[in-house]
Amino acid sequence: MKPLFARLNTLFLLGIAFAFLFAELGHCQDAEVAKFPNRPISFIVPVPPGGPTDLAIRMITKEAEKYLKQPIVIVNKPGAALTIGTAAIAASKPDGYTIGYSGGPPIFLTPLLEKVPYDPLKDFTAIMQCGGFNFGVYVKGDSPFKSFKDLIAFARQNPKKLTYGTVGTNSMGNITMESIAKKEKVEITHIPFKGTPEAQTALLGGHIIAGAGDFNFSLVDSEEIRLIMLLKEEHSAEYPDVPILKDLGYDDPYPMIISIVGPKGIPEGIVKKLEDAFSRAMKEPAFIKGMKELRLPIAYRNSKELDDYIIRNYHFFTNLFKEKGLIK
Repeated sequence: MKPLFARLNTLFLLGIAFAFLFAELGHCQDAEVAKFPNRPISFIVPVPPGGPTDLAIRMITKEAEKYLKQPIVIVNKPGAALTIGTAAIAASKPDGYTIGYSGGPPIFLTPLLEKVPYDPLKDFTAIMQCGGFNFGVYVKGDSPFKSFKDLIAFARQNPKKLTYGTVGTNSMGNITMESIAKKEKVEITHIPFKGTPEAQTALLGGHIIAGAGDFNFSLVDSEEIRLIMLLKEEHSAEYPDVPILKDLGYDDPYPMIISIVGPKGIPEGIVKKLEDAFSRAMKEPAFIKGMKELRLPIAYRNSKELDDYIIRNYHFFTNLFKEKGLIK
């Protein structure tokens, strides 16, 4: 058995060695942060090319390149309700050179209902939010229902006769409408469709009374459909006269956002550089003009605000799904 002095001396030397090691690691990380980025950045988009989300991402990355002084290469990885691309982001090396878009169902809904190869709260670094979407409840342009309150009044007097369409069971539109029905103590009938075009066609054909979720803004402009409520947490500059959820007394979140995330463990200094570049890109006239043309709202949350938002809403839907008996 070593004398006490010898053991203390060994521990002292080990402590010095570890201190030097950690200092060296910190120095290396500082050097990586200082030179970031010195090569192209890959940006994973979990949706097919050409849609509004993809176009919004391409616009903001083009502007962010000016500040990062490196190309940002878009990599579309669609499939499995956006979870393929989202999983690819989570599995990437946390050096800031692979980031991507995520938000909505692959973060807040799908992981609660299906097995996915990532944990929404543990496997991502929140970088920033740059936009959102305009989703809503809408009726046919010549419908007798002029407001959402009219719709609820009809449902109260005619149980189960209020039919509404969404893009599928347990979609955000379906969940929110059922939550509202529960609060209002009315019975409504959900009709799931494969996508928004099918739901809108059914509405225009008189097969359903209302739609909930995404909508074609050209149909609103032509007054073929009428928006009676926006499924949003903030008022819309594009539709300022249409009430949002909280205006009608509903506290349900509707976290359909355009956010930028990376894998867990990206150094704080690199996150700051990315957040700064994309925040500045949001203020560029080309991005503002493009978002206006797409009818997509510009909305900002910094890294911490986005992280808090994700945690808060994930817990909300966890509790809601437990109440519905969808998860244990």
